[in-house]
Amino acid sequence: MSSQDHEQVSIYPFSEEDREDLLSKARECVFNWTTKDGWAVGVVHAFVWHDGRAWITCGTHRHRVSAIRRDPRCSVVVSGIAAPDGPNGAITIKGRAIIHDDEETKRWFYPALARGPYGRAGGELTPEAEEAAKAFEERLDSPLRVIIEIVPEKWITLDSDKMAKDTAGELPDEERGPPLEADAKRMPEELQRRGLD
Repeated sequence: MSSQDHEQVSIYPFSEEDREDLLSKARECVFNWTTKDGWAVGVVHAFVWHDGRAWITCGTHRHRVSAIRRDPRCSVVVSGIAAPDGPNGAITIKGRAIIHDDEETKRWFYPALARGPYGRAGGELTPEAEEAAKAFEERLDSPLRVIIEIVPEKWITLDSDKMAKDTAGELPDEERGPPLEADAKRMPEELQRRGLD
């Protein structure tokens, strides 16, 4: 690696398989939206990764709900730290939010969220954990609650294991991704501007 190669992180994307693995095992995400006065705001949410979308829930009176009704553009950030037995790295989803308030969505979503990544991954809960999950499910089922579906439009991923292997000189070329604009265009321009090219 050259002295500047370590700045190129876009060349370490997750494979689709590892991306799905992380999203299926992660316990929480950060959901981000923009307020009407232009501030970017995010909150930590438990979430469900289902059918290629991220799903979260909150009360319909929360500011994030009125914000995404005004502008559905949002993002979801998931760290590998939120999935202890998943791949290392991070994923950002740029997408649009859809608000659901229908019984059909609630019927599958509440049990999935209450059982966390273990239920989604097919693992069995202990009787005590199942009892706690049912109690959580009942608490979720309130008249003010809505479910927010985030439909991905763009992915930003970083496979930290690939980066570590590359630093050690052990990453095969075929596992690298193409450098994205920040690395392919903007970084060389910035290096030139600083006289470092």
